[in-house]
Order: sequence, then C-alpha cells, then structure tokens
Amino acid sequence: MKSFETKQMLEAILGSIDEAIHAVNSEGITIFYNKVAAKHDGVEIDEVLGKHVLEVFPSLNNETSTLLKVVETGKPIYQQSQTYKNTKGVLIDTINTTLPIKVGDRIVGAIEIAKDLSRVKQLSQKLHELQERVVTQKTKPTTISGAKYHWDDFITASETMKNVKAHAKRAACSTSPVIVYGETGTGKELLVQSIHNASPRSNGPFIAQNCASLPESLLESILFGTKKGSFTGSVDRAGLFELAHGGTLFLDEIHAMPLDFQTKLLRVLEDGVIRRVGGMESYAVDVRIIVAMNEHPLDCLEKNTLRIDLYYRLNVFFIGIVPLRERKEDISLLANHFMKKYNYQLNKFVIKIDDKVILLLEGLEWPGNVRELENTIEYAMNVVDGDTIKLEHLPPILKEPVETISVMEEKTLLKPLRVAVEQTERKMILQALSITKGNVVKASNILKIPRQTLQYKMKKHGLIGEEKE
Repeated sequence: MKSFETKQMLEAILGSIDEAIHAVNSEGITIFYNKVAAKHDGVEIDEVLGKHVLEVFPSLNNETSTLLKVVETGKPIYQQSQTYKNTKGVLIDTINTTLPIKVGDRIVGAIEIAKDLSRVKQLSQKLHELQERVVTQKTKPTTISGAKYHWDDFITASETMKNVKAHAKRAACSTSPVIVYGETGTGKELLVQSIHNASPRSNGPFIAQNCASLPESLLESILFGTKKGSFTGSVDRAGLFELAHGGTLFLDEIHAMPLDFQTKLLRVLEDGVIRRVGGMESYAVDVRIIVAMNEHPLDCLEKNTLRIDLYYRLNVFFIGIVPLRERKEDISLLANHFMKKYNYQLNKFVIKIDDKVILLLEGLEWPGNVRELENTIEYAMNVVDGDTIKLEHLPPILKEPVETISVMEEKTLLKPLRVAVEQTERKMILQALSITKGNVVKASNILKIPRQTLQYKMKKHGLIGEEKE
C-alpha cells in the first residue's frame, strides 16, 4: 500500500509540471505520459500509455526517436531542438532533454522533458511583423554609418583564421594603414568593417570604394572631389577623402588603380592634404586608409600593377585571409550559421543539414569561397520543404560534378587492386620466361627475385609447365 501511494504521489508531481514528460521502459513501451506531452502531440494520454513509441508515432524510427536512442546508447541528449507537426497538423517547436533511467548499471528506460517554444516563436513572429509594418511606413531607408560588421560576425573554427582575427584586432588599435589580401569571397570587407568598428574611429564615417575598372579622371573626382566650373557640368562636391574625415576610407582592388593615379594617392598618404579637381584650395584630411586586394601584393609588384613605393607606404599591417578550401573545418560551422540566418529572413523552420550534404560541401574546392557557400545555402533554404537540408535541395550545378564522377566510375569499371597486381605479375613472369626460353634461373635474374620465389609464383599462376632448368 505504501509503495502504491508513493507511485501515485510521484505521478501527481510529474503530472503537475508545466513541461512535457514522456518516459519509456527498456523495450520502448510508454510507462508515463503527462497532459502537457499529450497536448503537444495532439493525442490522448490513453492512446500512448502502454504502447510502443513507434506504434503511436509512426513518423519516427529508431534513429530519429531520442527516447529509443538513449535507451540503446545509455547516453543523455541535452537541449536538442525539435520542430514537428502533431497529429492535428499544428507546428510545434520544443527543446528536449532525454536521460537514461538506470537501476544500478542496468538501463531500464529513458525519460524525455520537452519545453514548448511554440508560443514564444509565435510572439516573436508577431513582433517581427509589427516591426516590418513600422519600417514600411518610413519614407526613407534608415541611414547607417557604413560599417555593419563586428568581430562576432567573423565566424571560424580554424586556428589559422583565429590568428588572422587576433592580428586584425591588433590593427584595430592602431591608425596605421592596412593591406588585406584574400581571394574573392573570403570576407575581406567583413574583416575591414570589423577593424573599423573596433577602432578609436568607430564613431567616425566608414567609406568604401571599389577601384576596379575606373578611369583615372573619374577616380580622381570620386576620391578628391570637384570644384564648380572646373569642367562642363562640374559642381562643388566633396570627395571620399573629405567624407571619410575622422574615420576610415576602404579602397578595394587598389591594384586595379591606374599607376599614374597611384602616385597622387601616395602623395595624399604622405602629407594628408587633398585638392579638389579644378580647385586651388587644399584640405587637410584625417583619414585612415585600409586597402584590399584579391591578388597577392608581391605578384602585383612583379606584374607592375602596383607601385612599389605605394606598397611600402601601405604595408604596415598585412593581413592575409585563408581561402575556404584550406580551412575545411569552417564549412560546417558557416553552413549552419547561414541556415539560421535565412531561417529568419525566409521565415523557415529548418533545424538541420544532412550529414551527406556536409560531406559533399567539405569535398568541394569553393572557388567563390564563403560567398559561394552562402549562396548555396540560401538556394537550399529557398527550395527546402521540410526541416532538413538534403542533397536534393542543393543547386543543380553543384551536384553535376558528383553525378559526373559517379558515371565515370561506373564506366571505368576499375578492377580490384589485388586482381590487377596478380595479372601484372603473371604477365611479367611470362615475358621473362619467353625471353629466357623457359629458363627459370635466368628469368629470376631478370625479375630480380630468388629462383624459389619465382617457382612458387609460377605454381600460383599455373605456369609450372613453362619452366626449364
């Protein structure tokens, strides 16, 4: 009687907890299931109690059921997010912790506690909708300082990139020029903006200009400004150096700048004075210069696309960003980061990237680097219709090389290495015996192996009738 009362008391306590609780025995049969769990799943308690988990929830299997997995492995699973539709078609978001139930060293079952986040998510979405309404009522876009990225946006698990980040943080404490080198799409501007926002000039302007394919006259008027009347249609307009006064001027692809103009830029860097095109007045500017290049500066010097004196003036801090193919450990981390980013932007509920997808992504070369990876995940997030990104959700162009390789492998029909070696060995023995007209001793000398070894191999290959002493 006493044990029965204890059981009733325990069930009453567990039933009063405002979280879903589901417990099974070692065979996967439900032994406890409270009202909150029943509400989550859209079923009655009696429909679940005493029945196997997979019988009541056929959408699960031994791999996807955390309860069955914990019963099998004995290892707890903490804070795992789960998004699913219950039997009534309602989308449920939970955070689950699943623990093994042990008696001594024996696992006798598992218990899962699930916290419902659906209401929180609904309120969050409602707030987002209200914010969007407020934004749409504005007549102008919101003005920003120009630099939106910070160190937290610089995501990496690579030790090399962590060293790059540490070096960049040292550069942020300085006012000296910086050269950032990296292939297209590696995140050069993200790093540059992070440097600006962590620097003493963070309250000042951040101005960025790509110098590629701009003629010298246009580049000069953009950077130094113009004086009214200096040429037809000219007006008084401040250049980027004036606009960046007290802040940072970021010049991208500086090696594409005409060599003659590089001389003018060097002069400004030396004395901090600019003069508008067509004007007579000089302006003293306080601007920190950061430049970026997608070709190595030494290669540019060799090709004569970068003046050596400008290089020496700029090369106080040199920061080289490693391409994505050389830091494979970042691919999974970045892919999951972009998944979360586009969950918010596209109003999706994707919670996982399939292991096969990660394996494929880690095997690619990524000539477009992080930008290409982000575009790939954005595409997948647009076409995925469940909670997991799978191979079929990747861009077709990304899957073509994999399919081509698979077809080529089928057509090639490579033999097992052991078979190929034995066939080659037999062929060489036959050739040696042919040359020596069946003389085993002479053949063993040609093949550089002992006579006894050759005789053994001849027997193995069925060539014993070929031998002559």
